[in-house]
Order: sequence, then structure tokens, then C-alpha cells
Amino acid sequence: MIPVSLRQSALAPIYEKVVSGVRLDTSDALQLMQGVDLNAVGSIGDAMRRRLNGDRASYILNAYINYSNYCILSCQFCAFSRKKRNGDGFELTLDEIVVKGQAAVNRGATELHIVGGLHPSLPFSWYLEMVRALGRLEPRPHLKCFTAIEALHFSRISKLPLETVLEQLREAGLDSLTGGGAEIFDAGVRDRIARGKESADEWLDVHRTWHRLGGRSTCTMLFGHVETAEQRVDHLSRLRALQDETSGFTGFVALPYHPDNNGIPVDRPPSALDTLRTIAASRAFLDNIPHVTAYWVGMGLRLAQVALSHGADDLHGTIEEEHIFHMAGAGTPQGQTEAAMVRAIREAGLTPVRRNTFYEVVGRPREDAAATR
Repeated sequence: MIPVSLRQSALAPIYEKVVSGVRLDTSDALQLMQGVDLNAVGSIGDAMRRRLNGDRASYILNAYINYSNYCILSCQFCAFSRKKRNGDGFELTLDEIVVKGQAAVNRGATELHIVGGLHPSLPFSWYLEMVRALGRLEPRPHLKCFTAIEALHFSRISKLPLETVLEQLREAGLDSLTGGGAEIFDAGVRDRIARGKESADEWLDVHRTWHRLGGRSTCTMLFGHVETAEQRVDHLSRLRALQDETSGFTGFVALPYHPDNNGIPVDRPPSALDTLRTIAASRAFLDNIPHVTAYWVGMGLRLAQVALSHGADDLHGTIEEEHIFHMAGAGTPQGQTEAAMVRAIREAGLTPVRRNTFYEVVGRPREDAAATR
């Protein structure tokens, strides 16, 4: 039965496609991305969520570690990176990283999410040793590390083929790649916001190569800066095409742009309406990527909770310490408790489950977390 919100809507045929299992085309996605009726668009995203994931929504116990923000690039949108001459950057030693990792594991984190800038002098061997050292932690966490541009940087500084770099990282203990750095794939947009960064084809090729080696990863889209709705849909189309080819993406994360402290001023950063619409449209279109995460760091936990009825089925993780979005002006907490995420999911009418990095259920909420208020 068509929801009331769609009975008189021009989007009703798209809803019918979703519930009957017919793949949406790019014109459908553009209609959703430009839709002014949020209730209608949200209903369509929610229908795809229910089709793929039923009434459950997930979270993970994880921790972020940024090993350094020194970077040879000067991406206009980035508030995180620093040059050595700036005097306000940071660089952790291997011992400091291990201490942070062990502390997170002791607190219950099952995943360490590790990224940094393109450091001007650290050799590839340093990154291999970091992965090996973290792989010796007890209990061993899942190591989700590095963006596509970091992998390309390792290839350049080591003068090794990309595939060899990824193989060596995997042998050292890398479990999965992060999805960061995708931004918007359109070449003109990339030139305006991240000149000198990897191309869309290079980003996709890193993930393609990793998937062919048997690895899995997530994928992302940074939206709400200088891109158009058409360019968002083009971005999603390229992700969907690669997923058709490799089936290596476990989840998609829509990242709302934060405009502070960088070189891309935006008069109107993503609104709550635009964020929910983008999540719903992405969920409906990306029929072959099983999960969509509402990234609470970028949108706040309350809006992420609302996103659970607009296509998202995951709230990401506890995180504990986040630098990249907060240096760009995010006012969200540095971390979330398990109890807060469980409560948000239950209030949204869904069943909370604790997951691993691959979105596989590893348990129900711990009783103490579920009961905490």
C-alpha cells in the first residue's frame, strides 16, 4: 500500500519501483535529490531500508585515531591539515598510537579507525609497522585504516605498485579500508575543493584493487558545498557501478559539509532537510550497497535519529575522539555512549543491534548500556 505521503505525489512511481525491486535510474535519483516534499522522499528511502534491513538499526563500538595532520596537499575544503611551518600541527609516535589503541580496546572498542594527512617525510615502512603494532593489541581490534589517497601516497613514496602496497598492508594486518576522500567525483568540483588530490578514477581504482584482493571498504560522499544535485547523482552512479563490479562496499556514508576554518566558504551549508533528503535519495538509489550510515558527528545524534526513518539503518560508532569534522566547525560531542545510541534507535521504533566493521551483528546492546539514562 502506498503511504499517505505519496498518494498524490509525482514520486509515487519511484516508490512503486522500490517496493517491487525495480532498480532506479539516474532520473529517478535526481527527482529524489531535488524533491521538495521531504515526507515523500523520506518514505521512499525508508521503504528501501525496510526492504534491505527490516526493523533493525546498528552501531559499533569503535575509536578514531588520527596519527598526524601534516599533509603535503592543500585541499581548499580541509580544515584538518597543517604544514610543518604552521606550528600547530600534530604527529603521534608509534608508541603513542599503541597506547591510544590499547586504551580504546580496554574500553570495549572492537574497531580502530585510523587516517591522517599525507605526511611529508614518514616512509611506507612506518605505516606497516604501525599496523603490525596495533595488530598485536589484546584483544585484537579490527584495523580499518587509510583513505584511497593515503594508499596512493604510500605507492608513490615507496615506488611500489598500488596492488603491492595494498598486499603488504594486508599482510601487516590491515583489515579494511576507510571510505574517506571520495568528496564529489566530478572533476570540476574536485578542482575547486581539492586541487591536487587523487582523481575520481584513482579513488575508485584503489577500492577496486582492494576489493579484488578480497578486501572490503566503505564509501562516502561529501555534500553541500559547491556541487549540484546532478553531480551528487553522478557520484552515486559511479559508486553503484563499482559495487556492481566488485560487491566490496559494506556501507555508504553521506557526509554533510562543514564550512568553518577552510578555503571554501558556503553561504548555506547543508540544512537538516537537505541532509535527510540526501540520505533518503542515496538509500533508494544505492540498491546494491547494503547499509547507509547516518554520521552523527556531522549531523548531530538527534538528526541522525530522524535519518533512521529516512533510509539510514546505522548510527556509526562511539568514536571517542574525532578531529577532522570538529576542526571544520562541528559542534557535536567528541564521542557517543552506547547507551545514547541504543536509546536513539529504540525511540525511532527500530531494534538496536551491535555490529562489527562489516555490519554483521555481534550482539544485542549490553544490558548496562541499554538501561543507562
